[in-house]
Amino acid sequence: MTLQLSLPDETTRDLFADLESDGTATLHVWDFAGKPPADVVLDLAVRPYQLTGDLSVLDAERVKAVQAQSLGYDDAIGNVPDGITWCNAVDVHEAPTAELAVAMTLASLRGLDDFARNATRAQGRWSKDEARPGLLGKRVMLLGVGGIGEQVAARLDGFGVEMVRVASSARDDDRGHVHGIDEVHGLLADVDVVIVAVPYGDSTHHLVDDAFLSAMRDGALLVNVARGKVADTDALVTHAASGHVRLALDVVDPEPLPDDHPLWTTPGVLVVPHVGGAVATRMERVGPLVREQVRRLGAGEPLMNQVDVSGS
Repeated sequence: MTLQLSLPDETTRDLFADLESDGTATLHVWDFAGKPPADVVLDLAVRPYQLTGDLSVLDAERVKAVQAQSLGYDDAIGNVPDGITWCNAVDVHEAPTAELAVAMTLASLRGLDDFARNATRAQGRWSKDEARPGLLGKRVMLLGVGGIGEQVAARLDGFGVEMVRVASSARDDDRGHVHGIDEVHGLLADVDVVIVAVPYGDSTHHLVDDAFLSAMRDGALLVNVARGKVADTDALVTHAASGHVRLALDVVDPEPLPDDHPLWTTPGVLVVPHVGGAVATRMERVGPLVREQVRRLGAGEPLMNQVDVSGS
């Protein structure tokens, strides 16, 4: 049986040309910006990484399964017709996102964002106005110990930090104890950095709110690589503007952040435009994932990384 496979653009299609030449699949180009290709039922549609259009174009009579290129799938929940299997991109973005989380943590704690601003002034400015806190010896809370959290922990191992890990429920693993989320407010006063890497959903919407930020110690750093709506933006602005906390944000609410938003100009705030997984090597991981899904479809096996997007 020849499978029907759609790729989001011609460049990506070319990467899978061998599947067409060997008769495994017929390839189509579809970027989700309009309706699916006519007169064909897609066995698998690969969604663009940079999202276009909206999911209202999906038709269960013309699309059997979707392979997303993102790990998060909150925008799909409740927006995908019954009968379409949704698969997220596990083991694609966790390591790059963890890399960025650590990079932002270091940049903020060593003042690299301030130094960069000085360097881009019209004539530059040499400024050594204060010693920066650095990361060595700090207590770092990992809020979320899934794929991204595990990768962050692995990268922090060489920085001489003490990690405090928090997940939805308490447990013990090879690294030691994981605290439950019900303990988080009692732990915040004793950590210097909080790295947020939880999945977004009803239980984590505005998890980082005024009460959460109020419980953090003065001058602590909050790093968010989860989703913008995990944090209450108004609360972030208030606590950063007062100098109570510093912020390093790869994700914000809303996205994109408006040009005149106060987070751009508040001292102690580093904003990155949601680029956690945006590395040149992304297709080195997406490609094998798509090929494995194609193999499974051909063999009649269940697809990998299926997630429930029913919204029920």
